[in-house]
Amino acid sequence: MDPTMTSQGMEPTPVNGSGQSLYQPCDETLIPDSLIIIIALVGLAGNTVVISLLGCCTHRNAISVYILNLAASDSLVLCCHFVGSLLVVVSFHHPYVLIYVILINIAIIPYITGLSILTAISIEHCLCVLWPIWYRCHRPRHMSAVVCTLLWALSLLVIFLEWYYSGSLYVFSGGDWLRNFDFIIVAWLIFLFLTLTGSSLALVVRILCGSRRMPLTRLYVTILLTVLVFLICGLPFGIYFLLYWLPIAFHHSFCHLYLVTVVLSCVNSSANPIIYFFIGSFRQRYQTLKLVLQRALQDSPQENEGGDRYIQATQEKLESEVA
Repeated sequence: MDPTMTSQGMEPTPVNGSGQSLYQPCDETLIPDSLIIIIALVGLAGNTVVISLLGCCTHRNAISVYILNLAASDSLVLCCHFVGSLLVVVSFHHPYVLIYVILINIAIIPYITGLSILTAISIEHCLCVLWPIWYRCHRPRHMSAVVCTLLWALSLLVIFLEWYYSGSLYVFSGGDWLRNFDFIIVAWLIFLFLTLTGSSLALVVRILCGSRRMPLTRLYVTILLTVLVFLICGLPFGIYFLLYWLPIAFHHSFCHLYLVTVVLSCVNSSANPIIYFFIGSFRQRYQTLKLVLQRALQDSPQENEGGDRYIQATQEKLESEVA
């Protein structure tokens, strides 16, 4: 998986499984890269705040571990695109093609990891809603940390093997092995997309249309909005790469399609902290950022201000014992 087209129409050698050339003669413009830089700066600031608030917590519950890792993956995606676009802007006529290609390939790792973590969040809370007693009795302790570690390791392993067999590491190039790993990556991404969509729909149906309607908590609203933003803004970035394994010359008709997907991906990675703080501060005022973030991850019905603090403290204590 190697999207090696730069924003100025340069053409490094493609190494994806279909062997399609990724070069498109686009008109030179700095508008997309300028947007990426601005959006990435905003997103990095927001995700840094989330990481600092959750990273300093001595007692993390199950959802906070997922959100912490999701913020870390979003930050890495934004860093890669920010540096790549900054190189294009500062050296407009002589872009650093090799560095740009390396950054794009590195950005795929946190993208897949973030998608995997978001899918794990959706699946876990879908199970919690559908079978609450079974979930609370059988959920292993420290499951969130273990799942996040495995997802990071899996993403690193798959992409490293893809680079190895594609010849990107200048060590080995094997056509059969490359096609096999291309198929594995495509299958994994399709599985994540379908699982994320299915579990989110099941969660919505159970909350809104079940025989016993469940109270809509801040946590469920946060999860659903995060998934919705990903499906609108983050999904096109993954679909763009999936289409390169199909014999469809779609990219010949849309010159700047790749840059559009990158801009949308940066919007997705930057929107999550805004969602957290918006949900946490809704109908509240004069609260610290830490308390606002805690409210966004609150898995209890809405109460008045005094009761809300008591419920939040009790919920954090219970979830810290489970996580």
